[in-house]
Amino acid sequence: MSTAWCRLIAVLAITALLAACGSTPPVGVGEYRVVRGDTLTKIAQKHGQSVSSLKRLNKLKDVDHIRVGQILKVRGGTAQGAYAAPPPVTGPSIAAPRSINLIWPAEGRSHRGTSASNSQAVYIAGVAGTPIKAAASGKVVYAGNGLRGYGNMLIVNHDSNFLSVYAHNKDLLVKEGEQVRQGQTIATMGNTESNRVQLYFELRYNGKAVDAMRYLPKK
Repeated sequence: MSTAWCRLIAVLAITALLAACGSTPPVGVGEYRVVRGDTLTKIAQKHGQSVSSLKRLNKLKDVDHIRVGQILKVRGGTAQGAYAAPPPVTGPSIAAPRSINLIWPAEGRSHRGTSASNSQAVYIAGVAGTPIKAAASGKVVYAGNGLRGYGNMLIVNHDSNFLSVYAHNKDLLVKEGEQVRQGQTIATMGNTESNRVQLYFELRYNGKAVDAMRYLPKK
């Protein structure tokens, strides 16, 4: 496993997507690996669900008996006490509810991704230092540069099982675990691990790609 993935272990939880260092295998989408200090209440709060729903989902009888390393099913994306970055977007957009209202995360010329790996994402070109805004209110669940090809990246977990991804940033202005409001400046546009200054914006529902352009307001 690459050192880039290992750096991801320092972070928190929801969406999609995370891995552990060494011989510990990564958990899948919709799963969480219990870490020291976890309680069912804490895990439920991380994933925006109730303790009772966690109990039902995992057929747990006693909320006090979870063990370090245990894999639990959770609503939404992947988690492990650290949040990992999403794998590339492939295939068609899945059907998802229109239960989230977004704003454009940055000003600039925009276009869809053109390859199979990013066809659901949106690229917004601009000048270095352009403010990057939170497309919707939520909680920052990843802030770092641990996944090759994405540069400085943020992942924000929103209600209704949506995640938004902001990549290639110059500066990250918020930290993991921080609550952000819609329209708040969370980063500045850059070209980290990109051949041009641009924002890579992605939207996921339950860890699966959705067509971000469909959810953004028409310009």
